[in-house]
Amino acid sequence: QVQLVESGGGLVQAGGSLRLSCTASGSIFAINAMGWYRQAPGKQRELVATITSGRSANYADSVKGRFTISRDNAENTVNLQMNSLKPEDTAVYYCNADARPTTSRNFYRYWGQGTQVTVSS
Repeated sequence: QVQLVESGGGLVQAGGSLRLSCTASGSIFAINAMGWYRQAPGKQRELVATITSGRSANYADSVKGRFTISRDNAENTVNLQMNSLKPEDTAVYYCNADARPTTSRNFYRYWGQGTQVTVSS
């Protein structure tokens, strides 16, 4: 019903930048919060940043001042601009969306398939 597709991952040197994008598609009635999480090898998935439909953003302490989340409500897109990347930012990054499909009155959390970000030292 609702699909999320991420793009923009890759390999970058420490100090570099990457921009991740995620677009939600399908039978969407509305989307509330959207966000980015990441999971490094051997670690649990952790929150990176979230943004409400009103564009109020929340960040993990580890990325504050370096990452910026934004969204385009008309395009159902959420972006993550990542600057001053560090090797510890290496992980698979997942976008999510709290969306209501047209066939339901409920909101559900949907996830993308993930995109790899690797930061070399």
